[in-house]
Amino acid sequence: MPRLYKSTAVVGGMTMLSRLLGYLRDLVLAVTFGATGATDAFFVAFRIPNFLRRLFAEGAFSQSFVPVFSEYRENRTREELKDLTDHVAGTLGLWLLGVTALGILIAPILIFMFAPGFSAGNGRHEMASEMLRITFPYLLFISLTAMAGGILNSFGRFGVPAFTPVLLNLAMIAAALWLAPLMDEPVMALAWGVFIAGAAQLALQLPFLHRLGVLPRPRFRRGHEGVKRILTLMLPAIFGSSVVQVNLLVDTLIASFLATGSISWLYYSDRFVELPLALFGIAIGTVILPRLSSEHARAGREDFTHTLDWALRLSMVIAVPAALGLVLLATPIFAALIQYREFTADDTRMAALSLMAYGAGLPAFILIKVLAPGYYSRQDTRTPMRIGIVAVVANMLLNVLVVVPWVWLELPGPHAGLAAATALSAWLNAGMLYRGLRREGVYEPLSGWRSLLLKTALAAVALVAVLLWLLPPFDALTAWPPVRRLSWLGLLVAAGAGAYLLALLLLGLRPRHFMTR
Repeated sequence: MPRLYKSTAVVGGMTMLSRLLGYLRDLVLAVTFGATGATDAFFVAFRIPNFLRRLFAEGAFSQSFVPVFSEYRENRTREELKDLTDHVAGTLGLWLLGVTALGILIAPILIFMFAPGFSAGNGRHEMASEMLRITFPYLLFISLTAMAGGILNSFGRFGVPAFTPVLLNLAMIAAALWLAPLMDEPVMALAWGVFIAGAAQLALQLPFLHRLGVLPRPRFRRGHEGVKRILTLMLPAIFGSSVVQVNLLVDTLIASFLATGSISWLYYSDRFVELPLALFGIAIGTVILPRLSSEHARAGREDFTHTLDWALRLSMVIAVPAALGLVLLATPIFAALIQYREFTADDTRMAALSLMAYGAGLPAFILIKVLAPGYYSRQDTRTPMRIGIVAVVANMLLNVLVVVPWVWLELPGPHAGLAAATALSAWLNAGMLYRGLRREGVYEPLSGWRSLLLKTALAAVALVAVLLWLLPPFDALTAWPPVRRLSWLGLLVAAGAGAYLLALLLLGLRPRHFMTR
């Protein structure tokens, strides 16, 4: 098995474990707390540092740090490589301490900015502000964790960074089950769970860095050549690498003005979309970034094209059935996995609407994760930034064009319009990224794409036909006992996946068609 497959399998396997525990976490939260004003407050307090984490740590910083670090590995001495990690750790840590202190100090202002519908005095604003002061240090811990993960990934050690998110899920589950009953305001325990998880995630990485001999000893020196290059790349990458997160944040902002529970419905929908996105899109993007960076540093243009083409083919064959499954099985997913105790059938109906909308954008979300490394590996962060600005502006315009008439006509589930706008803007973003790579001559599709797309489309038709045939009515499904709901969801997933794979095999598609050189 080629190294890319092995690395992708490692990241995918660890990600699957993390996402399964993430589902268990969300189930515990939904059953324990439901979709209420208190959970809306927590999700906002968690989304702010989580958004900044994806914006700076896993987004701009990782996309800027890994190419420079890979270049140092290829072309510099071991001492220069260690000097780079020391100064990056010192600079990053110093800035993060300042940002964290500021975030804690102005927490009420941040809540007003990110969720203006939580007006002061209505309880949700005060609760969210208090929880944000607890969750904000998560940004410090997880950003340093992202740096450690970038170093390990560059050395081909993908397992530990991919396993690290498991600790967040375990910490939040423990907080919900055992800490919450001990607190005056039970939902506050979730904020402490986030804080504890951040510290644990950072601590997990350090022994493995020490074993490789690259455990940073933080130092700070103005004008360090490598740090300056990373910071220069980061400024535009801050926006370009996190367009989807910016759009989701805009959704949260607008949803704070909608019916109570809207933020929670969007949150749970996004979580189910993140499972295939992380399992395939983020896993493939994580694996190819250091490889593309090394190939670019060695001027291996042909190898660069082959790696990117392999990633796009694999992503497309996986993304299409995953998206169709989310759209068609949105109601069974919530009915079987989340609809218990405090999470009602009406919550299932509302959350399913937004999951359908997000699901339609899943292939675009995955393509963004795969196409963006084609720019960042070449230390080009400005082009994704310009494309990202266009996508965010488009999302805002679509929010107005879709949601305002939705609310004015008093149609049910206007929050789903926010999800639909995010999906449409993601397709625009992915299309522009692809066109940019083609226009710059960086990527040329290899032969066989027409045949692959045709076979994928025909297999998708088989999947849709099987699922529509087996799908039960909403009222019957939500009224069934839990065991029957779970069994039927398993049957639907197995039947749909089986029909898709069987169709691909009958059409002549084989694993060897996705081999890399």
